[in-house]
Amino acid sequence: MIEKLDGLGNWTKIGVSIAFVFLALMITKYLILRPWRSIVIKSKVEWDDKMYAPISNRIRAFVLITGIQLSVSWVYGSDEELMKDLSPFFTLLYVIITCSIASVAVAHLGPVLIERFTEKSSITVSGGNPLITFFARMVIWFIGIYSILLLLNVELFGLVASFAVFSIIIGLAIQQTLGNIINSFMLGMDRPFEVGDRIEVEGIIGSVVSVGILSTKVLTMGETLVVIPNNKLVQSTVINHARGGGDGKARRISVLIDIGVDYNESTDHVKYSILSVARECPFGKGDPEPGVLLIELGEHSKVFRLYFWLDDYSEEWVARDWLLRAIDERFVEEGIKIPYPIVELQGSLDDQKDDELIEQREFQKSARQRIARINMTREEKKLREERQNAKDELEWIAKRLKRADLSNRDRASLERDARELERALTVFGADDD
Repeated sequence: MIEKLDGLGNWTKIGVSIAFVFLALMITKYLILRPWRSIVIKSKVEWDDKMYAPISNRIRAFVLITGIQLSVSWVYGSDEELMKDLSPFFTLLYVIITCSIASVAVAHLGPVLIERFTEKSSITVSGGNPLITFFARMVIWFIGIYSILLLLNVELFGLVASFAVFSIIIGLAIQQTLGNIINSFMLGMDRPFEVGDRIEVEGIIGSVVSVGILSTKVLTMGETLVVIPNNKLVQSTVINHARGGGDGKARRISVLIDIGVDYNESTDHVKYSILSVARECPFGKGDPEPGVLLIELGEHSKVFRLYFWLDDYSEEWVARDWLLRAIDERFVEEGIKIPYPIVELQGSLDDQKDDELIEQREFQKSARQRIARINMTREEKKLREERQNAKDELEWIAKRLKRADLSNRDRASLERDARELERALTVFGADDD
């Protein structure tokens, strides 16, 4: 049959070639692309849906070019001069299609692979993945163009030298821009904050909206968008208010509230009243539990500090409002006074007071103070026991960490537990020892 086909005329061969090329395209469509399409439809991922159309078109182009080359080789194979002239042309087309397929694959698979191997706790540089993908595709096309120029016997030394000089000129012109781009990736590697964290940079406090290639955008509490160049951000001191907890939870934050009371008030009564209110707050996380410490003996008042933890720092001001209102109401119920400047008029104040009512209130307040003193003693005993248990557990962990047969996973788990225990011990300061 091949001998009979070889004996046909050129126009007949061209007709047969067109038929065979059409047959090859149909086989490609129904035996390769259609089954692949059904697999893509059933797949739950999105990247293969985006790749199907461009890759399938390039496969058709590859089959068509291969068919044309084989047809020309069959029809005009005896003309060696023609085949020699056409061979680089077909090779050039193959290089272009190969680079195109590789470029499309990188464009769709690159971001997926980068996201797959990127830690979830790290910050994501918006625009970073497209930039990496762009450079990868540029390298592919550079190799392809370099191969094509070699095929065309083009002198490359002068071209590369011109490109180098041009790159130097462009680099000097956009030096600041290149610095911002490089520093954006430095931020991605160092991970000083995440998108959503509340940070402070040179007096600017706000939540990180995005980390871009050139700048980082911070939204202040006044709904003002501040754009900070990455160069400046890397060179400045960054305070991350969302990472103060030390447990890796980006949105947790500690709330400190200082409250001054009259010197005549019982310390235990005040501490227990504030602590009971803090435990009732619906915004608290409960781990660690709220605490109250006497931190200052001021000129006119005793100052107590409430330590309170939130799961989400966006609720800080709502929680402060709730706590302050609840503490104010509790102080009124308990008869606890907050000092403020007053002017006493001798002889007129006593006449306005009801002595029996004053004595009754003082008796009730004294009873509340005794109860609060008992409860606060229990709380302090419980706190001492928890601290001692934490110390004992830390000693046990220290002994375990000295073992040489400990696996890396167990060692990392023990070190994490030790950090949490040390944090718990330092929440309210060191005790007697």
